[in-house]
Amino acid sequence: MLRPQQRVQRPIRVRLARALALAAALLAAPALPAHAQGQGSEPGGINIQRGGSAVRNIVPAEAIEQQAAQEYEQLKQEAIAKRALAGDDNPQLRRLRAIGKRLLPQTVRWNERARNWPWEINLIGSKQVNAFCMPGGKIAIYTGLLDQLKLTDDEVAMVMGHEIAHALQEHARERAAKSEITNLGANVISQLFGFGNLGNMALGTGAHLLTLRFSRADETEADLIGMDVAARAGFDPRAAVSLWQKMGKVSQSGTEFLSTHPSGRSRIADLEKHMPEVLPLYARAINTPLDRLSPYRANMAGLGDAPVDAGDEDRSKPLKR
Repeated sequence: MLRPQQRVQRPIRVRLARALALAAALLAAPALPAHAQGQGSEPGGINIQRGGSAVRNIVPAEAIEQQAAQEYEQLKQEAIAKRALAGDDNPQLRRLRAIGKRLLPQTVRWNERARNWPWEINLIGSKQVNAFCMPGGKIAIYTGLLDQLKLTDDEVAMVMGHEIAHALQEHARERAAKSEITNLGANVISQLFGFGNLGNMALGTGAHLLTLRFSRADETEADLIGMDVAARAGFDPRAAVSLWQKMGKVSQSGTEFLSTHPSGRSRIADLEKHMPEVLPLYARAINTPLDRLSPYRANMAGLGDAPVDAGDEDRSKPLKR
């Protein structure tokens, strides 16, 4: 006969074992290619499952977005102290916000929560070739990205669309969830099943969201969803190819953006493969028949090919350079 304490512990052990098995299955599940998942009933555009992997649900959205808001505010304060945060009257910032104003209405179809995000777009004066969109819609672009690459509005839209897509697919939340499972194991799983408070889990890892590295699968999703969002907003998706060709030209310079967003031939090949899915969206947005679209001309001659990416061998792991 079981003693009272044993009667309680056996169900806990069973539940914990099941939880661990579930977590292992989630972590082991391979990332599906971009074309393999249904997007919904709306015709046209990129066909990717909205919202990202279910494993992200381990970390509450509110927790990761609160952390993002705190980190973003700290970044802004540091930029203000260095007199590097562009004012509202800055022409380049006005340009970015005008592009963002066209992009943001297209985000809700990918993530309903984006409707209520307190979106921000800011410009930071720095030679860094860098840009990001943190969970909850916190966007920053560095002047080095605009100045060194001489980006057109279409190319800026591809950068912003790509970064916005990371937030829409909740890639940072997913990465944080997988990190928690890997690092804390049974302790985290026991919290999941009611044996602890999960509210501060994302904040307790000591990691900063800006340092998270996404996987090749995440990057592919962001590329394609970003093209979809930008094309629906009336920006030429063919600019995605010239953007990453330009990125390839600065890939040897050790830029921050290229350390987390490597440019390469496989990336450009993916973009070109899915171009027939997004060009009709662009044509419809600018009210032009598809066969009447003007040939695309990049604003830099002789862009050439980008180098081969590091990290392509495993699409589920963060990229390394």
